[in-house]
Amino acid sequence: MVHAGTFAESTIDAPPEGADGFAPQAWITRLASPMQTVEKGPLAGLRFAVKDNIDVAGLPTTAGCPAFAYQPEVHAKVVQRLLDAGALLVGKTNLDQFACGLNGTRSPYGAVPNAFNPTCVAGGSSSGSAYVVATGQVDFALGTDTAGSGRVPAGLNNIVGLKPTKGLISTRGVVPAAQSVDCVSVFAGSVALAARVLEVASGYDAADPYARSLALTPVTLPAQFRFGVPDQLTFDGDVLAEAAFADAVTRLRSLGGTPVPIDYAPLATAAALLYDSALVAERYAAVRTFFDAHEQDVIEPVRSIIARGRGYSAADLFETQTRLRALGQQAAALWQGMDVMLVPTAPTHYTIADMLANPVTLNRNLGAYTNFVNLLDYAALAVPSSIRPDGLPFGVTLIGPCASDWQLAELGQRYHQLTGLNQGATENPLPQPQVIAGLRADATVKVAVVGAHLSGMPLNAQLTERGARLLATTETAPHYRFFALPGTTPPKPGLLRVADNTGGRIALEIWEMPVAHYGSFVALIPAPLGIGTLQLADGSSVQGFVCEALATQGAQDITELGGWRAYIASLKG
Repeated sequence: MVHAGTFAESTIDAPPEGADGFAPQAWITRLASPMQTVEKGPLAGLRFAVKDNIDVAGLPTTAGCPAFAYQPEVHAKVVQRLLDAGALLVGKTNLDQFACGLNGTRSPYGAVPNAFNPTCVAGGSSSGSAYVVATGQVDFALGTDTAGSGRVPAGLNNIVGLKPTKGLISTRGVVPAAQSVDCVSVFAGSVALAARVLEVASGYDAADPYARSLALTPVTLPAQFRFGVPDQLTFDGDVLAEAAFADAVTRLRSLGGTPVPIDYAPLATAAALLYDSALVAERYAAVRTFFDAHEQDVIEPVRSIIARGRGYSAADLFETQTRLRALGQQAAALWQGMDVMLVPTAPTHYTIADMLANPVTLNRNLGAYTNFVNLLDYAALAVPSSIRPDGLPFGVTLIGPCASDWQLAELGQRYHQLTGLNQGATENPLPQPQVIAGLRADATVKVAVVGAHLSGMPLNAQLTERGARLLATTETAPHYRFFALPGTTPPKPGLLRVADNTGGRIALEIWEMPVAHYGSFVALIPAPLGIGTLQLADGSSVQGFVCEALATQGAQDITELGGWRAYIASLKG
């Protein structure tokens, strides 16, 4: 049934029975029944929330400032597109006031907690949107991103934050923070879902002065690609974050990447301009009429940040814009030596108490790797990377040139699959990888490897030199015995299907290879090995390495070790 929905204020709304992770301060308005336009469409049945600086007809838009609140008569363009695609709107979420902050504590509605540790910040300014995705209350949510607001909360809450190229998604009906660099962003538990939402939400809007009609890059990155890593990395003394980023570099190498150190100085200088130059005048311009009349209704430190914008002249702004252009030219040269950039999404976690005690410096630290992206017209994708020993998430961000959104999504999905993480703070595993919309669909074949072809093993080059890509790490169904075959060089295992309940689960990797090269790969496989159909732990099937039963007679049974890496490690041990 199509209906408009009814709403209840979250501050007085009790959590639904059986709900996990409920935090009233994450919501501004939570609908008692979802708002829906159509029942069918590419997003049918998916529940979403929107940051409360984005208009929803019939609901107040507060931008985190009650005195500013107004009730729009029409939906923001992006909200209308999602509703028309069958998605169900659940409500509106809390934010740092006027989207001015990266920590989620600058709201009269309360500080939004981290989904993993409520004493820590959720990140901002799209704090509520990230929290309700991370706790499984919605399938996806809209945020906005000017300086990192669609990425920092994703990194701190173990979810995906897709910050599209500027102008892809209309910002009509969005309260601006700095309109020339604002983006509507997408939070989701998986890259594939975030990409589906982007596909629906994007589209040229002539009524948006900053909309652009862009053709996104339709091909994936090369199988062997170069990823830039800043030559200056800061983690504010957080050794766990530093170690987690080192692990992330190793993981991206396993996907075919080669790390390349890049000069981070022009990027850091550009980032500093966002708040420490005449560019801050755009934040004042965004709410000037209201701010001049109601300055005392704006909380600190948002009030002081916006007020600084009054002190700059038009000449100051032009000088700063020219300086930014020069820095952009310097940064452009970096792309001659890299295909994608890898940075920590945020350098560390802070407690809410520490953030409130030192709101400006610690907030600035959270933007160390985000502030420059929109200023220099890049696309970015924040992806979960690991859970640290202290139980807090660590995330990385893949950054690419303008219009590289699909490329980032394809690489980001493969990276996310390798982590083995659940979605957000839930127990929901990642879904199987999906084809990213907009990429050229060359014919490919998937093949599962269990031994010497695994990443980092002696025969892995037979895959990578044929343009194969690592899609996922998983296990077989518990129907296989695993053997170390004698007399093979390099050492190889044999995988044998046995009767149900007499086998075990064996670790494997799934690679995707162009069909054009598959024949030459199969021709390299020596007897007694061959390619057959393997059943995976989730019940699906894939082509992969199997072994003749005769060859396993007398071979060492290593099934209990669960995989070839464990066997090799046992030999070294």
